[in-house]
Amino acid sequence: MKTTSKSLGLVILGVGLFVVGCAKKQLPMWQSIKNPEVTTQLKSFVAEKEAQANAATNKMPGEFKRFFSAAERGDWLAVSNGFENFRKRAHDFDHSGPNDDRLQGAPWQAVKEVWGGLCAFSECDEKYCAAFGDDVIASIPPGSIYFGGTDPGRFVVTAMQKSHVNGDPFYGLTQNALADGTYLDYVRGMYGDKIYIPTGEDLEKCYDDYLADVQRRSQQHQLKPGEDFKMVDGKPQISGQVAVMEINGLLCKIIFDQNTNREFFVEESFPLDWMYPYLEPHGLIFKINRQPLSELSDEVVRRDHDYWTNYLTPMIGNWLNDDTPVSDAAAFADKVFRRHDFSGFTGDPRFVQNAYAHKTFSKERSSIAGLYAWRAQHPADAAEKKRMNDAADFAFRQAWALCPYSPEAVFRYVNFLLEQKRISDALLVAETAAQMPSMQGQDGEQIRDLVENLKKFQKAK
Repeated sequence: MKTTSKSLGLVILGVGLFVVGCAKKQLPMWQSIKNPEVTTQLKSFVAEKEAQANAATNKMPGEFKRFFSAAERGDWLAVSNGFENFRKRAHDFDHSGPNDDRLQGAPWQAVKEVWGGLCAFSECDEKYCAAFGDDVIASIPPGSIYFGGTDPGRFVVTAMQKSHVNGDPFYGLTQNALADGTYLDYVRGMYGDKIYIPTGEDLEKCYDDYLADVQRRSQQHQLKPGEDFKMVDGKPQISGQVAVMEINGLLCKIIFDQNTNREFFVEESFPLDWMYPYLEPHGLIFKINRQPLSELSDEVVRRDHDYWTNYLTPMIGNWLNDDTPVSDAAAFADKVFRRHDFSGFTGDPRFVQNAYAHKTFSKERSSIAGLYAWRAQHPADAAEKKRMNDAADFAFRQAWALCPYSPEAVFRYVNFLLEQKRISDALLVAETAAQMPSMQGQDGEQIRDLVENLKKFQKAK
């Protein structure tokens, strides 16, 4: 699922899921990973997932056996090619051919998780991939429930856990797949005797509740951007990313409400409206508090500010602070990310040159900035609004500096700047992103359209 954009009042809102495509290149994985502890962990992860797949079926399909065998050897080319063949037939991927019913259920989920975990380590710099997984895992108390949304948030964390199958040290799910009944069966098989997992009846009720709600909002002209709803022969019909994530969100709420003795954490993919009042920054991810928060305390905001400032310094240097103007961030992006001029650069060139790494951390910071921006739109008073706007601006600048061509970071920051009536800064962010070499295809077209819309908007003012 890719980032989408829709025209909205001021200009364009672009929010979506971060998914990295993994190149089909020859990579002797076990030989290329330098940290033997990481290699040991990944081999253990592959073995656990293969055992889980075997236990879930009377006869493992030959294709699955060959896939797991390649994964055991660390043969990334065979793993990647095998998965590419699967996705051309799988229910949960877009393709033109018939669906293969074998590609669902526990064996298929295990295959996807192995592919996702190995894909991350094939594309991401090992140092940053392992750091992401280890730091998320270390931040979550044992026995908690964790929702991992993006590819890194789900697959890297799953691969680096001591035992995903046993929920050790915590129970890992992805909010993106809850509306798939076969996925619910899969996680119920792992965790159903320890935590509450929604039933088929829960899923049906969430679908019906959403259908009733979206039909009502359609009549009141209150559909969300990208929410695809229509009446066909007198019957309501929904489709698309937004609708699926709305149902996923309802199922997340059931899990949250039913497991009152557990702590909850989430790595955001697509924002879920009900969560925002409960969220607070928690390192790279969010904690979901048991009760809604009237505000984010100064201590929470300061801790988040300091955490990310320290976290980013080895990656991009220590030049970005509260007073750094957008123009300085744009100049940095042009010099370091576009021209790869590292003179005077105190960060890590390996980080800048690895797309998977800087996209991953930019996405996490952009999500936290989005929470601050939401809080600024729902303040108790003017002072609270300013405090949250300041926190959002700083976090958005960090997210954009981490990946100046990220459509999500760009669109979210541009919309925030427009709300602050900072049209020139918004245009500078969009124009800088449009000049990045990687701005090709649909993403590039969206960014260029954004630039043109902003120019027209600025001229009209």
